[in-house]
This record gives sequence, structure tokens and C-alpha cells, in this order.
Amino acid sequence: MPEYSRLSAVSDIDALIAKSHLQPVVFFKHSLTCPISSAGFREYENFLAEQPEDDATVYTLIEIQNARDVSGEIARRTGIKHESPQALLMAKGEVTWHASHWSIRTGALASAVASATAG
Repeated sequence: MPEYSRLSAVSDIDALIAKSHLQPVVFFKHSLTCPISSAGFREYENFLAEQPEDDATVYTLIEIQNARDVSGEIARRTGIKHESPQALLMAKGEVTWHASHWSIRTGALASAVASATAG
């Protein structure tokens, strides 16, 4: 199972956007107090458990209560309104897929990442 990195500093975003030009980056925004977000996070963890341990994709976690500024900056830079839970897939510097709330599903994440890594 690949590991995700917790983002806590706005300065991390630049490096991840740059990295997305080489490999897909998944940003997962999670509220520590919301039951819907907990369900979405379980889907994210289930998805990760099915992925090979390779460096093909970068996985991140933004805990909203601990990194509100990071979440806001991602919304500002991508133009995609903040929601939680929320998953965004970035490839070549652009968000190519995103989902929130009950739309975050293991299969949807797998399809989006497979699509991004196929090319």
C-alpha cells in the first residue's frame, strides 16, 4: 500500500504542482470532525490498499482543521471550490478529475488514477 504525505504548509503546494508534470498527484481533503468525510477517507484508504507500492503516483492528505490555509490555497490555485471530503487528481499542472462527499469511491479513484498514469 502506498503511503500518503500529510500537507501542512502552503509552501508544499508548489513542489507538488511541479511534480504533477512528471507523475499524477492526488490531494485528499479530510475534515477530522465530519462523518461524511470519515466515510470518504475510508474509501481513500481502501483505494490505497489496492494500489501497488510504486512511485507512479503521489498521494497526499490535507487535514482541514490542521491545514485550513493549505486547503484554501489549493482551491484558489485550481479554481475548484473547497469541499470536504474532496479528492483532486492533478496531472501536468492541471486538475484532471475531482470528487467530493459521497462521490468519492474506491472505484472512481482507481479509474481516475489509471487514466492519468496510462498516458
